[in-house]
Amino acid sequence: MKRTMAAVLVMGALGGGCAVKTNVRKAVVEPSPTWSSPTAEGVTTRTGELKTWWKEFHDAKLDALIAEAVGANLDLKLADARLREARAAAGVADAAKYPLVGTSGGVQRIRGGISRGGSGFSNIPGLSSDAGVFQAGFDASWELDLFGGIRATANAARADAVASEESSRDVLVTVLAEVARNYVELRGTQRRLDVLNRNIATQRDTLELTKVRAKAGLADHLDVTRASALLETTEATVPQLEAEASASIFRLSVLLGKQPGALKPELEMTNPIPAAPPEIPIGLPSELLKRRPDIRRAEVEIAAATARVGAAKAEYFPKFSLTGAVGRQANDVGGLTLGAGNFFAVGPSVRLPIFTAGRIRSQIQVRDAQAEQAVVRYEQSVLRACEDVENALTSYVRERERNRKLVAAVADSRRSVELADELYKRGLSDFLSVLDAQRAQLANEDQLARSDERVTTSVIALYKALGGGW
Repeated sequence: MKRTMAAVLVMGALGGGCAVKTNVRKAVVEPSPTWSSPTAEGVTTRTGELKTWWKEFHDAKLDALIAEAVGANLDLKLADARLREARAAAGVADAAKYPLVGTSGGVQRIRGGISRGGSGFSNIPGLSSDAGVFQAGFDASWELDLFGGIRATANAARADAVASEESSRDVLVTVLAEVARNYVELRGTQRRLDVLNRNIATQRDTLELTKVRAKAGLADHLDVTRASALLETTEATVPQLEAEASASIFRLSVLLGKQPGALKPELEMTNPIPAAPPEIPIGLPSELLKRRPDIRRAEVEIAAATARVGAAKAEYFPKFSLTGAVGRQANDVGGLTLGAGNFFAVGPSVRLPIFTAGRIRSQIQVRDAQAEQAVVRYEQSVLRACEDVENALTSYVRERERNRKLVAAVADSRRSVELADELYKRGLSDFLSVLDAQRAQLANEDQLARSDERVTTSVIALYKALGGGW
């Protein structure tokens, strides 16, 4: 017995050098040294602080909504619960490296004594053919991790916990961007409604003027019907925009963990579209590897998958365990003290797979394929992150160019309406010119409002693509 124990202990001491070695997977994709998208004034490649990027819009209501969403959003609460689950699972896996000690106790009524197979209690004085047997003690077991299987499983579980933490951060980045985007879309819709209402007021004045001119014989009935048709067409757009504004409010309410209509009283009042910040630090593509939570998660998932390959390979080798028990048996509760009824047992055990019908080999292949998938997912994450930034950057730069053109177009269309109206009043132009000018003004002002909204939402998309917000 002593020789066996010594052999086991020696093997345990050497176990650190017997762990299964696995090849660490490495991704081959690397981001470009610079961005290929065009840049604009205010866009810089310097490294900036993106943790609270929404404050760059200087909108108090947006700040309040985001602060509330961080504490109340249900997606964030779900992500937090998943993180706690992953951390607890890592604790379970790590506990397998240590001995397990427990206590047990029991009572039996045995009839027949020694003649009925009760030889295990022959050391109990006064044991009769009908006796009560009381037992209490401790037992322990410890699997010696000679080949690193348990250690690899624990490493994989810890990596899963880190990956879950990065997933929580990724959810946070998404939620913050969703709140900001929906808020800006709400303000953009309200701005379009304001433009629409101002044009409706102008078109009503034009219709009334046309009716007066028609009664005076200075215009015909066709001008009146044209003015009335334009007004009705413009008014028909109002319900559509009001529905869009309500949908944005409903979405914001749900993002904050509330009933859809909860924020309607405080958000129905029109406010300006948050303006884009004067400077946006986008950094370099290589910084995405450290900043984007989805890339960090994909990197950790490679480590977890590689550790599981090692755990699968360890199944080829023997498993050694130490077990032991110590306790006391007696025929009454008062006898559970030190004495002749004491017992103990200790010894090693070994389990060696002889025939598994290819199960271990197939499991290794499964884990190996999963590790390769993790590498591919990492490479996809890097490429998609770069794509997200390139798209958002291009959208921002091009929309700013379009916005400048629309500002000039709106100024020209307003001047055109004034000139067309003046010429019509003097009888130097027909009424159709007035209507065309008013249509153009409404279209250009509406496009400018949409463009202002898109400039800001493209900035939000850019901050999200850069991994800001955590």
